[in-house]
Amino acid sequence: MNAASAMNGELRYVYAVTAPLEAPLADGVRGVCGSAPYTVHHAGLRAVVSRVPEADFAEEPLRAHLEDLGWLEETARAHQAVVDALTAVTCPLPLRLATVYRDDDGVRRALEAGREQFSHTLDRLAGRVEWGVKVHAQQEPAPAAASAPAASSGREFLRRRRQEVTSRENALQEAEELGRTLHAALTAQAEDARVYPAQNPQLSRTPGQNLLNAAYLVPRERSEEFVTRVERLGAHDPSVRVELTGPWAPYSFAAPDTPDRQREGSHDGAVS
Repeated sequence: MNAASAMNGELRYVYAVTAPLEAPLADGVRGVCGSAPYTVHHAGLRAVVSRVPEADFAEEPLRAHLEDLGWLEETARAHQAVVDALTAVTCPLPLRLATVYRDDDGVRRALEAGREQFSHTLDRLAGRVEWGVKVHAQQEPAPAAASAPAASSGREFLRRRRQEVTSRENALQEAEELGRTLHAALTAQAEDARVYPAQNPQLSRTPGQNLLNAAYLVPRERSEEFVTRVERLGAHDPSVRVELTGPWAPYSFAAPDTPDRQREGSHDGAVS
């Protein structure tokens, strides 16, 4: 029997750790490989898992899959679908993409190993969600090229070019100021905040220069107030675009997941 035919079992894919659920997940939620999620209980914690084929998620095939962007996108979408469903009923502590254990007992050992940290983090994040805010300086369309009159001088051309550069610089300064003002106001309203490096527009395929890329931890019951604040502060300047996303599970505010998973017989892949 070769190695490929031997890998015909199932592993356990873990999406998140939660406190006991007060309501079930919505009917029809499906995770990675179309599998239905279920919970593994240990010490007052719940790991939300599903069964996945060993042929795809054992260490060697998983390493190969992680080089396949199409596979990664499909798996990430399925992973996020389960986390989103959990976020609707509780505050989950999401684990990294492709966190896999041999069986339910391996999941329980992971819960035991991380019990103190998991419990502390879940208590800290209970009833809270994450909102993402990005501020972009809008790119003004380039003026249409016009035929310059024959008498137009090089001096006039340079004057117009200086005006265009000055106008762009002023717009950028205004956008930066709005970004600072917005972040200060939202930080005061949120319980916690994280600021990330600005996105590269060529990589993110988002127009305009990214001036603020931040996440905010907000009590669920205050989310409407937070959203209203973002919309009000971001509506004043047409040269600035404010992007609001969420509510998400509090990825940015979760402590590191289970320690020493390699010693527990697990493996994972992470997409940052």
